[in-house]
Amino acid sequence: MTHNLFLLSLGCSKNTVDAERLMAQAEASGIHFTESADESDTILINTCGFIEDAKQESIAEMLAAIEKKVEGKVQKVFVMGCLSELYRKELTEEMPEIDGFFGTRELPDVLAAIGASYRAELYDHRTLLTPKHYAFLKIAEGCNRSCSFCSIPKIRGGYQSQPVEQLLREATLLQQHGVKELNLIAQDISMFGYDTTGKSMLNELVLQLSDMAFDWIRLLYAYPVNFPLEVIDTMRKRANVCNYLDIPLQHCNDRILHSMRRGINKQETITLLETIREKNPDICLRTTMIVGYPGETRQEFEELLQFVEKTRFERLGSFAYCHEEYTSSFSMDDSVSAEEKQQRVTELMELQETIAIENNHHFEGKNITILIDEVEDDIAFGRTEYDAPEVDNECILSTETVKVTVGSFYKATISDSSAYELYGVVDEKQLS
Repeated sequence: MTHNLFLLSLGCSKNTVDAERLMAQAEASGIHFTESADESDTILINTCGFIEDAKQESIAEMLAAIEKKVEGKVQKVFVMGCLSELYRKELTEEMPEIDGFFGTRELPDVLAAIGASYRAELYDHRTLLTPKHYAFLKIAEGCNRSCSFCSIPKIRGGYQSQPVEQLLREATLLQQHGVKELNLIAQDISMFGYDTTGKSMLNELVLQLSDMAFDWIRLLYAYPVNFPLEVIDTMRKRANVCNYLDIPLQHCNDRILHSMRRGINKQETITLLETIREKNPDICLRTTMIVGYPGETRQEFEELLQFVEKTRFERLGSFAYCHEEYTSSFSMDDSVSAEEKQQRVTELMELQETIAIENNHHFEGKNITILIDEVEDDIAFGRTEYDAPEVDNECILSTETVKVTVGSFYKATISDSSAYELYGVVDEKQLS
C-alpha cells in the first residue's frame, strides 16, 4: 500500500476538481500526501491532453517521475487524466516503467492501485488544492458540442449534469471549510440541466447557491449557443453573483465559425453580446479566441481584430490553433505556419492590451471591494469581482498600517493602473 503519495495535477480547473476528489477519498483510507516527490514513495500525475504544450508538459513530468523510479527514489508511478485517456495504448508501450495508466472516469480504479478504497458516501468531499477561500464547483461532466478543434468529447464523454441536490451538498461542505468565492465550471455551463430536465437549470442553481450567502459566485465557460439570459438578470439583481461571464467565442468570421462547428454566426454573436450588456451594463465579459485556424486568411484575421476592437472585451485570451488528433479539423490542411500563428497571437494581444489599459484607467480614484489572495510584508495581492482566480487581473495594494488577512474582503482606493494590474491602498474597513 502507498503510504506517502505525491500528486501532481496539471491542466485546467476541471482537472483540479478531479484531483481534489481523489485526495479526499485517498486520505480517508489513510494515505498521506506529500509536498514534494522527494518525500514520497509513489508519484501520481493527473495529466492534461488538450493542446500540444499541455501534452509536452505532461510527458516531461512523466519522464521525470520515471527517472526517480529508476534511481530508486520512489517505488511506483501512476498516470491518470486526459492524456492517459487519449493515448493509453501508446503510452503503455512507450513507458513500460509506469505502473498504471487510468483515464478520466476511473477514480475507483486509481484508488485501488494506490491501496485506497472508493467510498460513494464521500463523493461530495474534496481536499482543496486552491487557497481555502475560493474553490471550483464542477456542475457537469463531458460535452455534447462538436467543435472541430476540440477533443474534449472524446476525452470526457457526453454531457452529464450533476444533480442540483448533490451540488448544493458539495457547496455546503466547501462553505463549511471556509470557501467564500465559488467558481462554477464545466466544459459548457450553458447546457446545465438540458440532459436531465430538457431545459436550462443554470439560473435555478445560481439562485440557490446565492441564497447560501457565498460572498462571490462566478460563472466560467459559458457556450454562446443556448446561453440562458435570465442568468444575466440574476447577476444584476443578486449582489453576491459577480458581474462576470467567461464566454469563449473563438472567432467572429462566419466561414471560420461554420468550419469550427460553433453553431453561431457573427451577427448572432454580436446580438448576444449586446443583449447581455443591455441587461447588465456593469458586466465584465471574458472570452478566448483561436487564431491560425486552417485556412484563416489575413483578411479573416483582420476581421477578428476589428471585432475585438469594436467589442472591447474586458478580458481576453488568445491561442494559436493546435492541429490535434481526435478532432475533425485534424483532417484539414494546417495551412498557417507556426510563425504566422504566433505573430497573430501577438498582434491580437497587443490590441487587447491597449483596450485593457483604457478599461483599467476607469478604476483610478475609485474605492472598490477587493478579495485578498496573498500578503507579502506590507503588500497585499487581490482581485476585484471582475477577475477570476489564476487567469485575470491582479490588484497590488499597500496595506500601510492596516492588518490584512488572506481570504478576506476589504475596500481599497485605486490610484494607478496598467493593462493587467490595479495599484492602490487598502482602507481600514474589512467587509468580511
